[in-house]
Amino acid sequence: MSTGGDGPTGHDPHVAPSAGWHPNPARVVVATIMGVLVALLGLAFMPRVPSLSTQVTGDQDLAAQSLPHLGGALDVVSIATVDAGTIRYAGFGADETTVYEIGSVTKTFTSAALADAISRGEVTADTKLGDLLPVRGTPVEDVTLAELASHRSGLPRVGTSPTVPENLRLLTHRDAFTQNLPDLLDVARSARLTNRGRYAYSNLGTALLGEGLASVANTDYRQLMQQRIFGPLGMSSTTVPITGSDLPADASEGYGADGQPHKASVTHAWAPAGGMRSTVADMTAYATALLNGSAPGMAALTPRWDQGHGTRVGYAWNTMQLDAKTVTFHGGATGGFCATIALDRANHRAVIILSNTRAPVEDAALTLLGGMS
Repeated sequence: MSTGGDGPTGHDPHVAPSAGWHPNPARVVVATIMGVLVALLGLAFMPRVPSLSTQVTGDQDLAAQSLPHLGGALDVVSIATVDAGTIRYAGFGADETTVYEIGSVTKTFTSAALADAISRGEVTADTKLGDLLPVRGTPVEDVTLAELASHRSGLPRVGTSPTVPENLRLLTHRDAFTQNLPDLLDVARSARLTNRGRYAYSNLGTALLGEGLASVANTDYRQLMQQRIFGPLGMSSTTVPITGSDLPADASEGYGADGQPHKASVTHAWAPAGGMRSTVADMTAYATALLNGSAPGMAALTPRWDQGHGTRVGYAWNTMQLDAKTVTFHGGATGGFCATIALDRANHRAVIILSNTRAPVEDAALTLLGGMS
């Protein structure tokens, strides 16, 4: 049998066949047909690289202003701006009612629930997780709620044993966060704390924060959000699907980093860290309330600790200087969606961008916000 650099006939491909060698016509035909079939199959299974929809909706000027900043493999995108109470919407293949997964932007709602619970006297910033959830006797027992909300708890990003590791999920298009609450607590109990007090992003920390706050309120996380955040702000299209049965049959789907379709995802007990679905219309109601100070849990936005690279963190929210403006923002990504909300609180301005691909949109939102005047 030929090995190494030998060609299919057993000859070195860099040496011409001898004069006495002649190809078999039947074999040539078969080889040609097989080559064509392989090429066609390759095309059939080649990832579809999304391209931004050319169907523009809403404010044409906003769409034109946004277009140069919408780079990467985008498909459909919804954009909203708030400027001193004036709201504008623009969409590419979508509008203000299109539903997206908002990923870690969910953390800003969980942090608002913490600030709100503090104002209600249910907890304090220094309340320990072991007082809310059954994790006593483990390192996470005395981590405070403020540490969880600001990513300073020392907890790892996802713990030691998600059902499907996050990086593998992105390749296989499977949900990583499939634990129910008892299983999430098992992950928490086995987690080690590293460099507690220093900023280190942790989905596990925010998931535990949200579940702990729900426990104090004698409800579940989804009902906590509905009662204390979504309801008061009129966010009727924002949901927290916990399991697949909570998704509508026509739940919007997205595209992963590899261009492959990514089904709608759910995050079970990890929902407080990134499980929400929303629209730019609802997110605009949220941004408006944050800008005028009427949103529940406003204290969550106050920057309190250094995150590094000129950025400070409050309860989930990041704050930095951008072109002499103080910008408060948070981004999010799931397997097939990206989202960003950015606020210029001093000038009562905001930008929200939601997308159904994993291509980042944070820079676009910050650029649009910086250009508002």
